[in-house]
Amino acid sequence: MSESSRADVQIRVEGLYKLFGAKAKTTMARVHAGESKTEILAATGHTLGLRDINLDIRRGEIFVIMGLSGSGKSTLIRHFNRLIDPTEGRILIEGTDVMKLPPKQLREFRRHKMSMVFQRFGLLPHRNVQDNVAFGLRVQGVKRQQREEEARRWLKDVGLDGYEEQFPSQLSGGQQQRVGLARALCTNADILLMDEAFSALDPLIRSEMQDQLIELQARLQKTIIFITHDLDEALRLGDRIAILRDGALVQVGEPRDILLEPADNYVESFVRDVNRARALTVDAVMKPPRYRITAHSIDEALAQMRTLKSDWGYQVSDSGAYQGILNRNRLEAAQQSGGDQTPLDQLLESVPGISGKVALEEVLPKTLNTEYALPVVDEQGELQGEVSRREVSRILSRQQQDPEAAPEH
Repeated sequence: MSESSRADVQIRVEGLYKLFGAKAKTTMARVHAGESKTEILAATGHTLGLRDINLDIRRGEIFVIMGLSGSGKSTLIRHFNRLIDPTEGRILIEGTDVMKLPPKQLREFRRHKMSMVFQRFGLLPHRNVQDNVAFGLRVQGVKRQQREEEARRWLKDVGLDGYEEQFPSQLSGGQQQRVGLARALCTNADILLMDEAFSALDPLIRSEMQDQLIELQARLQKTIIFITHDLDEALRLGDRIAILRDGALVQVGEPRDILLEPADNYVESFVRDVNRARALTVDAVMKPPRYRITAHSIDEALAQMRTLKSDWGYQVSDSGAYQGILNRNRLEAAQQSGGDQTPLDQLLESVPGISGKVALEEVLPKTLNTEYALPVVDEQGELQGEVSRREVSRILSRQQQDPEAAPEH
């Protein structure tokens, strides 16, 4: 990890174990001896929840923890705010060992540092929507007028403006979860814990809630720990993903790493049926641009192509902005016809740049309709990379790069 990445770490998990049972401390010897979860349960009646978890979670990222039922994901998230105490190990939040906080400090930590969104909403049925959202601020001792103003602001942000006086029983499941999200955000906590928060919703509402979370996160930049058993949801939301199996950490990585470089057969079984064209964005698969042309004349452009050993190249301005594609045959034809003073912009082939943020499925037709690798540009129009038909085909067919294949032109 780079020094800058280390500086961004907000939560650090070190050597975390959780063994459920009356004699957990003495039974830990079996865990350290390498006995499996099934063996320990059969021999002692103790259930291994977590085995030697080590994680760094960065400030401002959506960190998704996923796995099948019984993998330990919900057990893990409940350690962050000490709803569960570990059998061994530490959790450091901005350098503070949460396990060493005395009761009073732990209560303050829970009130101000972390908020939680539950799968089953957890709303107070006898309080209206506004009071539900403001409840955390009430616990913090915030005055009534201020907490009501904050609650109304967050209700507007989650699309429930005008629902302040409604009660939970009058709302749909999606609306109730929006109230739960507003309540968690209203406390202004730095860290948001979301345990299967959207799992109880129907697919359409679930997708809408995912969109809303992505939109809010772009603005708020909270640290979000999101638990799910759904890989599609994990890939859509996560900046990074951790996969658990039987309480052990199997793989941690960006969505691209999980999809394209699964750590073992268990992870491979997760990703086998994923629609990669929909799940992967262009910037996850793009390569550095191979053929950059910075010439101001036909002679210069041809000289640069000879150096690059290429028949084409991306013409970029002095500031790095992508202009179009220059083709060697077209340049030579112009030169031979006596037009070597022709401005290069008149010889450009118009191949529009694409954004690195869009899904592969959006650009797939474009890769099929051009002989060139598509230029990837940022919001300022500067050339960032390229996506070739061959690379897209390789990724979508799940084939490994053929080391003997000839390079694409």
